[in-house]
Amino acid sequence: MDAEHLESEKAEAEPSLVIVEDDVSFARALRRSFERRGYRVTVCGRADELTELLLTHGPQFAVVDLKLIGGSGLECVRILHAHDPETKIVVLTGFASITTAVEAIKLGACHYLAKPSNTDDIEAAFGRVTGDSTVPLTERPTSIKNLEWERIHEALVDSNFNVSETARRLGMHRRTLARKLAKRRMS
Repeated sequence: MDAEHLESEKAEAEPSLVIVEDDVSFARALRRSFERRGYRVTVCGRADELTELLLTHGPQFAVVDLKLIGGSGLECVRILHAHDPETKIVVLTGFASITTAVEAIKLGACHYLAKPSNTDDIEAAFGRVTGDSTVPLTERPTSIKNLEWERIHEALVDSNFNVSETARRLGMHRRTLARKLAKRRMS
C-alpha cells in the first residue's frame, strides 16, 4: 500500500465533524478539542458556507450555533438534515428557549445545549439518541421574566434575528429591546 492510500484509509476511520460557528476563537477551541479526540474537523461560519462544504464533505457529526451573523443556525440544521438524516446534530446557544429547542429537534437536531458547553457535553449529546423520561419535572412555575424572554426569543427567530423588526412585532421601542437583549446576554 502506498502512503496516499494509507492516509485516505486513516481519514475514513476518523469520525468527521463540521462546526458551524461564527465566533472564531470559540470555533478554534472546539476544533482543537475535537481533533485531540480523533475527529476530522471542518469549520464554517454561515449557512451558505455550509451548503458549499456539503458538496464535497459529508459529516457524521455537526455542532451548530443557533445565532449566526446574518442568519439562524436553525437553517443550518435543516440543510444538514436534508443532506444526510443520519448526521448527529447538536445545537449550541446562549439564547436558550423552548421554542428554538423544539424547532431544532423538529428540523433534525439530536440535542440542544445551552452555552457554555464543553466537548464532553457535546460528545455525550451525540451519543444520546432517545429522550430521558427520568428527567425531573420542575415544581416551580415559569417566571414572568422567563416568559418574556421566551416571547422575545420567539419573535427574534421569526424575524431572523433582526432587532428592529422584532421590536416592531413586539410593539416595543428598538432601544428598549436592545437593552433587554444586552442585559440578558450578561446574565
